[in-house]
Amino acid sequence: MISTTLRIEQPSGDGFVMTPAPPLTWTTSAETGGWMQASAEIECDGSIRAHVNGRASVLVPWPFPPLSPRETSRVRVRVFGVDGSSSDWSEPVDVVGGFLEEGDWTAHAIALPAPDDVAQPGLARTEFSITKEIRRATLYATALGAYQVAINGVDVDDQVLKPGWTSYSHRLVHETTDVTSLVLHGSNAIGIRFAGAWATESYGPPSRQQRVYADQPHVAAQLVLEFADGDESRVITDSTWRTATGAVQASGIYLGERFDARREHPGFALAGFDDSDWRPAAVVGEAREPEARRSPAVRRIEEIAVCDVLQSPSGRIVVDFGQNLVGRLRIRVKGPRGTTVMLRHAEVLEDGELAVRPLRNAAATDTYILRGENEESWEPEFTFHGFRYAEISGWPGDFDPDAVTAIVIHSDMERTGWFGCSDPLITRLHENAVWSMRGNFLSLPTDCPQRDERLGWTGDIQVFAPTAASLFDVRGFLASWLRDLTLEQQAAEGIVPFVVPNVLSSPVPAAAWGDAATVVPWVLYERYDDRALLADQFASASAWLDVIARRAGPDHLWSGDFQFGDWLDPTAPPENAGEGATNPDIVATAYLFRSAQIASRMAAIVGRTTDAERFEELAESVKRAFVDEYVTPAGRMMSDSQTAYALALQFDLAPEDRRQIMAARLAELVRENGYRIGTGFVGTPVIQDALTGGGKMREAARLLMQTENPSWLYAVSMGATTTWERWDSLRPDGSVNPGGMTSFNHYAFGAIADWLHRVVGGLAPAEAGYRVMRIAPTPLPGIDHAFVEHTTPYGRARVDWRRAGQTIIVVATVPPNTTAQVELPDGQRATVGSGKHRWSAAAPSEPEREPISLASSLAELIDQPSAYHALRDSLDEVEPGLAEEICAHTRWLRGRTVAELLGEGRRASARDGLERRLDALRGESVA
Repeated sequence: MISTTLRIEQPSGDGFVMTPAPPLTWTTSAETGGWMQASAEIECDGSIRAHVNGRASVLVPWPFPPLSPRETSRVRVRVFGVDGSSSDWSEPVDVVGGFLEEGDWTAHAIALPAPDDVAQPGLARTEFSITKEIRRATLYATALGAYQVAINGVDVDDQVLKPGWTSYSHRLVHETTDVTSLVLHGSNAIGIRFAGAWATESYGPPSRQQRVYADQPHVAAQLVLEFADGDESRVITDSTWRTATGAVQASGIYLGERFDARREHPGFALAGFDDSDWRPAAVVGEAREPEARRSPAVRRIEEIAVCDVLQSPSGRIVVDFGQNLVGRLRIRVKGPRGTTVMLRHAEVLEDGELAVRPLRNAAATDTYILRGENEESWEPEFTFHGFRYAEISGWPGDFDPDAVTAIVIHSDMERTGWFGCSDPLITRLHENAVWSMRGNFLSLPTDCPQRDERLGWTGDIQVFAPTAASLFDVRGFLASWLRDLTLEQQAAEGIVPFVVPNVLSSPVPAAAWGDAATVVPWVLYERYDDRALLADQFASASAWLDVIARRAGPDHLWSGDFQFGDWLDPTAPPENAGEGATNPDIVATAYLFRSAQIASRMAAIVGRTTDAERFEELAESVKRAFVDEYVTPAGRMMSDSQTAYALALQFDLAPEDRRQIMAARLAELVRENGYRIGTGFVGTPVIQDALTGGGKMREAARLLMQTENPSWLYAVSMGATTTWERWDSLRPDGSVNPGGMTSFNHYAFGAIADWLHRVVGGLAPAEAGYRVMRIAPTPLPGIDHAFVEHTTPYGRARVDWRRAGQTIIVVATVPPNTTAQVELPDGQRATVGSGKHRWSAAAPSEPEREPISLASSLAELIDQPSAYHALRDSLDEVEPGLAEEICAHTRWLRGRTVAELLGEGRRASARDGLERRLDALRGESVA
């Protein structure tokens, strides 16, 4: 039995396509193993047919005449296999043009005529009449700010904070909504609620924040009415609309929202409402023509109940939701008119109170003033917060935790990737990365969701893009953001700003941040086979390479410029996150090579042969210069740091004759550091690949499973439910890191999740879009089983593995129309087609180790976890906290003995206890 499911690539997800020629993707289900498509037939409107020869089924170009605005077509597909099989026609999919033709935007931008304050939220309304039979009503709307439209008292959709944040100086987007069911024969009304949101926010360093886009929000909308007789009319925003301030007295992304229910205008979006005391709208001017939004909408995704109610030392009510999340609260409350309830948000507690210092200038406070009628329900509309805890003050009567719910909001992306394993801490680490992505993929990829920042930092998404694509379908989301990157880059003469949209100072080029112009499009190609996006973004990638190649000059070394370096390396001081162990010039030149290599590959795919050769030559020149400058003939890096070796190995900058030496040195550095992480934003995403790629599985396992600070699992062991910005955002004593930049929801270090999928779970694309996938699980020491599952463009794929004695059992599911290259832990190799497969492989053996004594080296001790824990227990027996004080600053060297570590002072007092414990371990080993 063969069946086919057609998907029209419409990232907006609202029933419309935002391009006249949307690509088509279909997946096939087949009971026959090894099924491969020979051809496909696509039908449009029951008559026009197109044929596709071969395997193509992902992002297939639209084979019919381009759509017109609001044109509806019905499309279906059927497939034929190389084995002679065929499917029935798929269920038809309606395709509706949600875009506008150039010049078809006629609405005016309107605002409050005399706002009470800057960034004043407001209401706008108008009425219209329909006397003929309506065939279709389509609403196009946008805002410099955020808005919602209601027709005849009903909101037109379930989106929030629309149209989201784009580079407002260069690009506005509009929503397209079918509102036919909301318009009535006779009198109708349209009401718009709006606020400033991102458009009127102040940005910049805490002491120098300023507005970038506007002092006041404005909105624009046009309702296109199509009648059964073929006529058409429009209702557009203009000076005839009436405006007023409403119950939302103040609103800001950082501020929060103040809502006075006594000032509501119930029924303002209904016909017949008395707006005689409202004022005519101020026409701001012809709204810049917006383009159709292509990224997924922001929506309410999940509701979370209070899991605990606490009383702070100051006597305040604090509710705990058990999960650091992004969104806002919905409350149900009853009390006297004028009662004021305040909701203040924070990610963590410190000394039992909300830790608000990390919020900096963000008030993160919502205020509700009761109207005093029966039970009232309220949720702020034009703001969001990052929080796990909320402090509630002014609650009338006894507080009921069931009356407060956390509403999780983010861009409505499809979840596509899952991972789990036998170690619950690692599984939780993966879940933390998921939650941090959810919280920071709200309209655009941000750095953090809680403080007075929440910006689209290019470096953060550059390192996280592979993980993002492993977890969710981010093609439309990141393609939209890349469009803004290109526009901002054009305005900066090829330089990619630190943040997109750019609301900071004039851009200067910075490695790893600006390289988002090459890396992010390449990731989308690798994961989705999106060649059209590569073509769209090639000019951006090329412009970035031209900028940084000029900075490097004829010696091909990018040096001497400002760089973020290996940002937030744990050795960097709290107030200088870029002052880490790795020379920033090494980072810069490594990324120059990587971007040149990617640009060459992009050019080759999009048919730009000359550019492909030019960038390949640049890459080779940079590699030679890098090796000559930074790698000694003996295989040592000039920065003898984890990040330096990891970059050289993973970016293919290590000379072939020195790769194993450099991999061994990386492993030695990890051991010397006590298997604690020593990397920042740049090194963290690649260090585990560098270790496992160099055959250092045991070192990778110890680094992954470390729970001491700094490590991935340290935060998990401290109760984190999201990924932290700093390795020690929360100190072991429960205090918040003293740095002025501390977030508990920051996805960069969560980039480890992609490695968990590809290497530990063992599922990765071997060709673009998973057309060919790689199945190569890595049973790391200490992990007994793992699984990874991913919804590829061809369908669901999955790998499970488990230990059974000295055998590894691997079970994999490969979707139809794909193949898989299989490499098992014992070296077995195979190529298989679709279906479910099972293999057995010999488990990797663990080397026997000599018992540890005081004469053993520190390297030998740290390599045996039981002996290391015996040392810690012995030190803490002498004095609580002594173990961390000593172990965190010890280099675990081969040339230094345990006895030397415990040579004098308080340390010497631990010798007897350690000898006793080591003797017990030797006895256990003999037994």
